Amino acid sequence: MFFSYFRIQEFKVALSEENINLKTLRELCFNGIPFEGGIRALCWKVSCPASVLEVYSQFLKEMIIQPGIAKANLGLFREDVTMEDHPLNPNPDSRWNNYFKDNEILLQIDKDVRRLYPDMAFFQRPTDYPCQLILDPQNDYETLRRRVEQTTLKAQTVNRNRSGVTNVSSPGKAFNLYPSNEYEVLPNGSEAHWEVVERILFIYAKLNPGIAYVQGMNEIVGPIYYTFATDPNSQWKEHAEADTFFCFTNLMSENRDNFIKSLDDSQCGITYKMESVYSMLKDKDLELYLKLEEQNIKPQYFTFRWLTLLLSQEFLLPDVIRIWDTLFSDQDRFHFLILVCCAMLILIRDNLLAGDFTVNMRSLQVRLFFIIHRNIKIPKLHM
Repeated sequence: MFFSYFRIQEFKVALSEENINLKTLRELCFNGIPFEGGIRALCWKVSCPASVLEVYSQFLKEMIIQPGIAKANLGLFREDVTMEDHPLNPNPDSRWNNYFKDNEILLQIDKDVRRLYPDMAFFQRPTDYPCQLILDPQNDYETLRRRVEQTTLKAQTVNRNRSGVTNVSSPGKAFNLYPSNEYEVLPNGSEAHWEVVERILFIYAKLNPGIAYVQGMNEIVGPIYYTFATDPNSQWKEHAEADTFFCFTNLMSENRDNFIKSLDDSQCGITYKMESVYSMLKDKDLELYLKLEEQNIKPQYFTFRWLTLLLSQEFLLPDVIRIWDTLFSDQDRFHFLILVCCAMLILIRDNLLAGDFTVNMRSLQVRLFFIIHRNIKIPKLHM
């Protein structure tokens, strides 16, 4: 979507006011936000209030640490923990015990963020603004990447042939599980964008132990970070990590019930929202609704991903960002999300009405972007 000069000026006027009129700004954002001049990033920060840098720095100091390591720059000294606390201490209050529990969460986060948007190179590239608090060699902080490497044990297979010769082989090499060119090895003092996302999710999990980390959160934080980290304004771009953390936290305060299994069947849970998609479809397109009911295609089969991940897996990243422009500007944003899901079904109604159960299930569980753009020929969305 290309924005005219006059529309860009409307945004600039709305954002330049001493007291921003949120109603006016939301009305502008609903029809899409221009990327030029960092307007989109700024509007998202207003919609999901962003950061206090000092607070985020404190989170880094408190949570990205290894028990028992000195933090000289913070005025701490190395402790002798062998008497009161040690790695084998079974006490639930043991710092080492908590450290190992955190590692379980960290390993899952690491696995997910490394494959974030694999069809684009952005997240594998080094950031222009690595976290100096952690990467500065004068500090004793360890990076999460090193922590994962130390946690993951590398296994090797020992075989002895008939001649008595012993061979040691790595399963990773044999099955090509760890291709050497999959991730670029960055020099000391550098970090990739996916490492920044990993740190954001790890701190969120530490601050929210009730929900911690659930697979799929990486797909929500990814577009937010991408938007802030590509801001043309370098002063804002430098603080993309902190801004992303607080925007993600604010968004999750509204969306977190979708990730809590015990709330699935409540009115605020994901099951109720999935059923709402079918209720709306019944009202808007009864024929299509009856077809899906006849084939016993439940909304749980496909809308779970749509709703929990805010459609981030159904479209290409530029289209996701455009949809989120409107989603973030709508005060009743999750009702709007249900409307979008219903519209997606109606856009491919001809395919669904003509297909059998197998064909329709396959259609609903793949990226609908490809079906919609190929068959319906709606205009493409651009950043």
